[in-house]
Amino acid sequence: MAVVDIAEIKSLLLPNTVIAGLDLGTKTIGLAVSDLGLRFATPRPVLKRTRFSDDAAALAKMLDEARCSVIIIGLPLNMDGTEGPRSQATRAFVRNYGRGDARPVVFWDERLSTVAAERTMIDADLSRKKRAERIDSAAAAFILQGALDRMRHLNTTATNFPVDE
Repeated sequence: MAVVDIAEIKSLLLPNTVIAGLDLGTKTIGLAVSDLGLRFATPRPVLKRTRFSDDAAALAKMLDEARCSVIIIGLPLNMDGTEGPRSQATRAFVRNYGRGDARPVVFWDERLSTVAAERTMIDADLSRKKRAERIDSAAAAFILQGALDRMRHLNTTATNFPVDE
């Protein structure tokens, strides 16, 4: 598994596949997937965590079923932009997971993604119980949507303002 930059995704995306977004929690892994046009992120059911080997196998199966060839994973940075213990745990998960899965990964700043996802669900008048069940996948969708929007911006900028070589 290679860690790549967001600008490299389009060249690494296999035909007829989508991009997955992940929000790693201590108890669950939130999952979202893009559409084939890479415009929209849709939350999928969360994966309840048990042991790493079981989590990795279940995640790989979910990604295969969704036809994902690239993964965007939320990197929980501190508010000042530094990396703390949760960022280190995320990097360790990716390092270990990458031993069994060759899909490229992009780390994406996930600061406030859970807060934004929860506000959206509160605005939609979801009960506390339903919010708790869906928060990690909603955060994964928020993370993935941010990356998709950035990719679209990079593509538009490259098209409108070509760089002289």
